[in-house]
Amino acid sequence: MAHDGCRLAKGMSYKNAIAGLPLGGGKAVIRQPKSQFDRRALFEAFGRAVANLNGQYVTAEDVGTTPQEMALVRTHTVHVAGLPLEADGVGGDPSPWTARGIFLSMELAAHRGLHRPLSDCTIAIQGVGHVGVALAQMLHQAGAQLLVSDVNAAAAARVAIATGATVVGAAGILSAKADIFAPCALGGVIDEVAAGKLRAKVVCGAANNQLATTADGDRLAERDIHYAPDYVVNAGGIINVAAEYLGWPQADSNARVEATADRLADVFTHAETHGVAPHTAADQLARQRIANASLDAPDELAVAA
Repeated sequence: MAHDGCRLAKGMSYKNAIAGLPLGGGKAVIRQPKSQFDRRALFEAFGRAVANLNGQYVTAEDVGTTPQEMALVRTHTVHVAGLPLEADGVGGDPSPWTARGIFLSMELAAHRGLHRPLSDCTIAIQGVGHVGVALAQMLHQAGAQLLVSDVNAAAAARVAIATGATVVGAAGILSAKADIFAPCALGGVIDEVAAGKLRAKVVCGAANNQLATTADGDRLAERDIHYAPDYVVNAGGIINVAAEYLGWPQADSNARVEATADRLADVFTHAETHGVAPHTAADQLARQRIANASLDAPDELAVAA
């Protein structure tokens, strides 16, 4: 768990850097008690823990939590975002913004890797939680053919009914006959075995830390599979969270999300120019931006969720 948390924190640092946000990166992990517990008390205790960090860490809604639970955290600290939606459109579940960035990035990746629009593609979505559902709806509206898989069979069935998707078992989604694979569940899904049996020619999804190791990104490149680095394409949620916390107008947040594919294009261009795989190109760009920000404005790099 600690290892995963550290990897996620690093990913958040790189994600914020590529997105041009004046934030560093961090990640909190709440260990769920094995016995029955008071969920309200748990999140209030978490709020007190965040408060003790005196603003060095800002938490937000993520996997396994809700805006309403972030409101419980808010009773003990101001250093929280992803709160229930306000009248001006700020706050709320950031999943739709994440899905929008994925969708735009997928359009670009399909054009570069497949030379055709999403309407002519079959897309395999692994995980139909908040982001996966929103992404499936967008892709369905764009005319794409969908394959979906989730450990929650009922969730997969609901998406299938709503979008006409075909439900695929968890064991078969990676090797399913699809043009694009969209990992939208938990991380580490692309390991040496998966990289070898993947049939899709594009990988673009919402999950964090999709590559089990950096070597797996090289394996995808060796097979001429176009990988859209996760923290580049899934930044829509943190952009919306940052706008909420920093007090930016929603229009500014929207514009940054809409530019997600432009940032992915920069990564692909860097990869081609320097002869490296896309995941390496993204890391290089992120590290350079962090270094530049540290030199130019060290006080602006707060630690963020």
